[in-house]
Amino acid sequence: MTENEISKVIVDAAIEVHRELGGPGLLESVYEEAMVEELTRRGLKVERQLQVPIIYKGKQLASPLRLDLKVNGLVLVDNKAVAELNPIFEAQMLTYLRLTKLKLGLVINFGERYVKNGIHRVVNGLQQLCVFEPLRLCVKIF
Repeated sequence: MTENEISKVIVDAAIEVHRELGGPGLLESVYEEAMVEELTRRGLKVERQLQVPIIYKGKQLASPLRLDLKVNGLVLVDNKAVAELNPIFEAQMLTYLRLTKLKLGLVINFGERYVKNGIHRVVNGLQQLCVFEPLRLCVKIF
Protein backbone atom coordinates (compact mmCIF):
# COMPACT_ATOMS: atom_id res chain seq x y z
CA MET A 1 0.00 0.00 0.00
CA THR A 2 1.14 3.55 -0.69
CA GLU A 3 1.21 6.33 1.89
CA ASN A 4 -1.98 7.81 0.45
CA GLU A 5 -3.80 4.47 0.52
CA ILE A 6 -2.72 3.91 4.11
CA SER A 7 -3.81 7.42 5.10
CA LYS A 8 -7.29 6.80 3.70
CA VAL A 9 -7.63 3.75 5.96
CA ILE A 10 -6.34 5.78 8.91
CA VAL A 11 -8.88 8.57 8.27
CA ASP A 12 -11.72 6.04 8.04
CA ALA A 13 -10.50 4.37 11.25
CA ALA A 14 -10.30 7.71 13.09
CA ILE A 15 -13.88 8.54 12.13
CA GLU A 16 -15.00 5.10 13.37
CA VAL A 17 -13.08 5.44 16.66
CA HIS A 18 -14.50 8.92 17.28
CA ARG A 19 -18.03 7.73 16.53
CA GLU A 20 -17.74 4.54 18.60
CA LEU A 21 -16.27 6.33 21.64
CA GLY A 22 -18.95 9.02 21.54
CA GLY A 23 -16.90 11.98 20.30
CA PRO A 24 -14.59 14.30 22.21
CA GLY A 25 -13.86 14.28 25.93
CA LEU A 26 -11.48 11.38 26.51
CA LEU A 27 -7.71 11.29 27.01
CA GLU A 28 -5.37 11.02 24.03
CA SER A 29 -4.19 7.63 25.27
CA VAL A 30 -7.74 6.22 24.99
CA TYR A 31 -8.08 7.35 21.37
CA GLU A 32 -4.59 6.05 20.62
CA GLU A 33 -5.35 2.61 22.01
CA ALA A 34 -8.64 2.48 20.11
CA MET A 35 -6.85 3.54 16.90
CA VAL A 36 -4.35 0.70 17.31
CA GLU A 37 -7.22 -1.76 17.71
CA GLU A 38 -9.16 -0.36 14.74
CA LEU A 39 -6.15 -0.21 12.41
CA THR A 40 -5.08 -3.73 13.38
CA ARG A 41 -8.61 -4.98 12.67
CA ARG A 42 -8.25 -3.40 9.22
CA GLY A 43 -5.10 -5.40 8.54
CA LEU A 44 -2.47 -2.71 9.07
CA LYS A 45 0.74 -3.07 11.06
CA VAL A 46 0.84 -0.50 13.86
CA GLU A 47 3.78 0.45 16.06
CA ARG A 48 2.74 2.39 19.18
CA GLN A 49 4.88 4.75 21.27
CA LEU A 50 7.84 4.00 19.02
CA GLN A 51 11.15 5.37 20.27
CA VAL A 52 13.35 6.88 17.59
CA PRO A 53 16.92 7.87 18.44
CA ILE A 54 17.89 11.47 17.74
CA ILE A 55 21.39 12.06 16.40
CA TYR A 56 22.95 15.48 16.98
CA LYS A 57 26.25 16.15 15.19
CA GLY A 58 27.06 12.45 15.13
CA LYS A 59 26.11 11.79 18.76
CA GLN A 60 22.98 9.98 19.87
CA LEU A 61 21.07 12.07 22.40
CA ALA A 62 19.83 10.46 25.61
CA SER A 63 16.22 11.48 24.97
CA PRO A 64 14.68 9.69 21.99
CA LEU A 65 11.76 10.95 19.97
CA ARG A 66 8.57 9.12 20.93
CA LEU A 67 6.03 8.69 18.13
CA ASP A 68 2.36 7.96 18.87
CA LEU A 69 1.79 5.64 15.90
CA LYS A 70 3.69 4.45 12.86
CA VAL A 71 1.43 2.63 10.42
CA ASN A 72 2.73 0.06 7.93
CA GLY A 73 6.17 1.57 8.36
CA LEU A 74 5.20 4.54 6.17
CA VAL A 75 2.74 6.93 7.86
CA LEU A 76 3.09 8.67 11.22
CA VAL A 77 0.03 9.54 13.31
CA ASP A 78 0.07 12.06 16.15
CA ASN A 79 -3.09 11.81 18.26
CA LYS A 80 -4.44 14.88 20.05
CA ALA A 81 -7.48 15.47 22.25
CA VAL A 82 -7.58 19.25 22.59
CA ALA A 83 -10.31 21.85 22.26
CA GLU A 84 -8.29 23.86 19.74
CA LEU A 85 -5.48 22.59 17.55
CA ASN A 86 -2.26 24.57 17.83
CA PRO A 87 -0.40 25.15 14.52
CA ILE A 88 2.79 23.98 16.26
CA PHE A 89 1.45 20.40 16.07
CA GLU A 90 1.79 20.40 12.28
CA ALA A 91 5.29 21.88 12.54
CA GLN A 92 6.22 19.15 15.02
CA MET A 93 4.92 16.49 12.65
CA LEU A 94 7.06 17.89 9.85
CA THR A 95 10.10 17.61 12.14
CA TYR A 96 9.13 14.00 12.98
CA LEU A 97 8.88 13.21 9.27
CA ARG A 98 12.27 14.73 8.56
CA LEU A 99 13.93 12.87 11.44
CA THR A 100 12.41 9.55 10.38
CA LYS A 101 12.85 10.23 6.65
CA LEU A 102 9.16 9.50 6.06
CA LYS A 103 6.88 11.40 3.71
CA LEU A 104 3.42 11.52 5.30
CA GLY A 105 2.02 12.21 8.74
CA LEU A 106 -1.45 12.83 10.09
CA VAL A 107 -2.24 14.97 13.10
CA ILE A 108 -5.63 13.80 14.36
CA ASN A 109 -7.47 15.89 16.94
CA PHE A 110 -10.14 13.78 18.60
CA GLY A 111 -11.17 16.86 20.61
CA GLU A 112 -13.19 18.20 17.67
CA ARG A 113 -16.95 17.75 17.56
CA TYR A 114 -16.48 16.17 14.11
CA VAL A 115 -13.11 14.46 13.90
CA LYS A 116 -12.94 14.98 10.12
CA ASN A 117 -12.40 18.69 10.92
CA GLY A 118 -9.46 17.74 13.15
CA ILE A 119 -7.45 15.70 10.66
CA HIS A 120 -4.44 17.46 9.17
CA ARG A 121 -2.08 15.97 6.57
CA VAL A 122 1.55 16.96 6.78
CA VAL A 123 3.84 16.01 3.94
CA ASN A 124 7.57 15.84 3.45
CA GLY A 125 8.09 15.55 -0.31
CA LEU A 126 5.13 13.27 -1.00
CA GLN A 127 3.46 13.32 -4.43
CA GLN A 128 -0.35 13.23 -4.94
CA LEU A 129 -1.07 15.50 -2.00
CA CYS A 130 -4.81 16.12 -2.29
CA VAL A 131 -6.41 12.70 -2.44
CA PHE A 132 -8.89 13.63 0.32
CA GLU A 133 -9.88 17.09 -0.88
CA PRO A 134 -13.56 16.68 0.11
CA LEU A 135 -12.39 16.31 3.73
CA ARG A 136 -10.04 19.31 3.44
CA LEU A 137 -7.00 17.21 4.32
CA CYS A 138 -4.48 18.86 2.03
CA VAL A 139 -1.78 21.09 3.50
CA LYS A 140 1.17 23.09 2.28
CA ILE A 141 3.76 21.34 0.16
CA PHE A 142 7.11 21.26 1.95
